[in-house]
Amino acid sequence: MLEIAVLGLLNESPMHGYELRKRLAGLLGTLRAFSYGSLYPTLRRLSEAGWISEEEPLDLPSGPPRSRRGKRVYRLTAEGKEHLADLLSDVGPEAFDDENFGARLAFFAQTRSDVRLQVLEGRRRRVEEKRDGMRSALARTGERLDRYTAELHRHGLESVDREVRWLTELIESERTNAPHKTNTKEEP
Repeated sequence: MLEIAVLGLLNESPMHGYELRKRLAGLLGTLRAFSYGSLYPTLRRLSEAGWISEEEPLDLPSGPPRSRRGKRVYRLTAEGKEHLADLLSDVGPEAFDDENFGARLAFFAQTRSDVRLQVLEGRRRRVEEKRDGMRSALARTGERLDRYTAELHRHGLESVDREVRWLTELIESERTNAPHKTNTKEEP
């Protein structure tokens, strides 16, 4: 998840670590708790893989020496762009799980329409399965639960129902806005 988010943000523009950290917190803050301690090891791993480059800050030869270390700027490499495209085109189960879906959704503008649709449909299936399991569990244990625990379960079920409706709306919008195929055959 963090890999997609970092590569996706660097695809938009190069940035230094602090700026990247702020953008990630804004992007992922509502989707998932973001650990700042995981950012720099991720940047190091992406750099070692050749997917990003690190530009050392320029020390000016004149003037007093800097007391603070300059900001290192991170850029997406050509290999990183290809890797990001591969990550965004992946429609396996991890693309729509709770851990990764938010980051994938945040970069849908960089994702092909057919892939967006597959990810949304996969996520909806996953959430519908969760909803069915919750309904079944509530039906089995509903009478044995105290009033407050039962309300908590109903609240969770309502949240999942809302997500299914939201995903359905996104899917319909994606289908409506998808480029239409045109007939390229010549008429006789």
